[in-house]
Amino acid sequence: METHSIFLIGGADDERATLLEEEAGDSCGLKLTWRGREATASADDFFKALCAIRLQLEAEGLLLFCYGASLNVYPSGMARSMASGRVAYRMQAGKHAKMADLVDIFSEGPDVIPATVAQQREYFNDWVSSDRT
Repeated sequence: METHSIFLIGGADDERATLLEEEAGDSCGLKLTWRGREATASADDFFKALCAIRLQLEAEGLLLFCYGASLNVYPSGMARSMASGRVAYRMQAGKHAKMADLVDIFSEGPDVIPATVAQQREYFNDWVSSDRT
């Protein structure tokens, strides 16, 4: 079990949520607590579970500030199967993703671009269908 403290975008200044991750067999579970509330999700990879939790937060106008919730970050099929969706690629328009572009989805950095699940998926689909060098 690992615990992460993640900034909430749309909340009070410096407001954070606590995310607890737990892997049991083929199931990747997450529990997010914020403002005395709790959201849980379980899926076959952590990225999918994180998206389910993010949808619950979006209903309240909140976004997570981490790579897994960044507009230009998305896991490959291999990252999902080999790392349980715990790592994902930072994508750049017109460029192929490289190993150096891998990030931990629960980490944060200055290049995180907070986005909704739908915005992130749309960006990924546009990137996949674009010409890349």
